[in-house]
Amino acid sequence: MLLTDTVKSLFSADKELSQSLKNIFGFYPGNIFLYQLAFKHKSVSSETINGYKLSNERLEYLGDAILSAVIADFLFKKFPYKNEGFLTEMRSRIVSRASLNKLSQKLGLDKLINFSNDGRSKFRSLGGDAFEAFIGALYLDKGFRFTRKIIIKRIVEMHIDLENLEKNDYNFKSKLIEWAQKEKQQLDFKMTGETGESYEKMYVVEVVVNEKTYSSAKDFSIKGAEQLAAEKAWNIMSESGMINQVTE
Repeated sequence: MLLTDTVKSLFSADKELSQSLKNIFGFYPGNIFLYQLAFKHKSVSSETINGYKLSNERLEYLGDAILSAVIADFLFKKFPYKNEGFLTEMRSRIVSRASLNKLSQKLGLDKLINFSNDGRSKFRSLGGDAFEAFIGALYLDKGFRFTRKIIIKRIVEMHIDLENLEKNDYNFKSKLIEWAQKEKQQLDFKMTGETGESYEKMYVVEVVVNEKTYSSAKDFSIKGAEQLAAEKAWNIMSESGMINQVTE
């Protein structure tokens, strides 16, 4: 850690944020503005630069790419004899929005987010988005090597149970797709509608097998709705014996 970063944090306009990051990750920020921006949700954005509202969305985009690359490299070296499908699935589980939302809450990052008072329930991916934005800010502030160290040492090794993650198969969309391909069944995930507007917008997705609808679900993201609908369909088809009868 650079002594200058420690000194800057002591005189920072946002000492509370600086100390929180120190407590959680063990370092003081260099450019506090980046982290302030990382925890600024678009719902409270009012400042504009060339027509662009200042929020954490751009940092989220950057952090998503950095996090995905670091996790991919980590898994590649951690599991030298596993195939590409396994590595892809494990990475997806670690960086999924549900996983990042839980990580954000576990680490206490959700308490640092600045968002509107309309209600956290409207922003289902609030924590996960801020987590990725934080990674983007960290990368810009400290560089790739430092960011990788924080991700592996302070996040993956301390807060992610790889053994449990490997054993649990909860990606129902992938399970359904694999089943349909193996059994030559026609499977479709159809977005059938949207409800609400702006931050309250939800997407409705149906799971259709051989032109028969088995389930429907809605969520604040299309991917989330697909997963919920896939889980419902998997359970319905399993209880009816359809999957067992076909796969046995």
